[in-house]
Amino acid sequence: MPKQFDESLLNQLNTIEEIDIETRSATGRTHRTTTWVVVVNKDVYVRSVRGRSGHWYQEITANPQGAIYMDGRRLSVQAIPITDPATIGRVSNAYPQKYRNSPFVISIVREEILPTTLRLEPA
Repeated sequence: MPKQFDESLLNQLNTIEEIDIETRSATGRTHRTTTWVVVVNKDVYVRSVRGRSGHWYQEITANPQGAIYMDGRRLSVQAIPITDPATIGRVSNAYPQKYRNSPFVISIVREEILPTTLRLEPA
């Protein structure tokens, strides 16, 4: 059973436009990248719009311990790669629902981006 964020935080993540995700390089240097986030069935998901070549994605898949920043708060997370097609499909549906007013939403649901789906759990 995955660890979950509390209801209040899930509500915030469900409505917030963007979060910063903090990753750590192999040398220990931290980086922050702004990204979109969706909540599906009380689980939190992110994707790399640059696919597997995305710098933050490479770092967090090499070292799944990271953090998210939102509203001045830092929350430690662990990133779990998602391979289940049904879950990936639900996440793909959630992005256009949440970001329907953005002309860029199509970029996060492209076929080559889907394998970068990550579930974030509290760490």
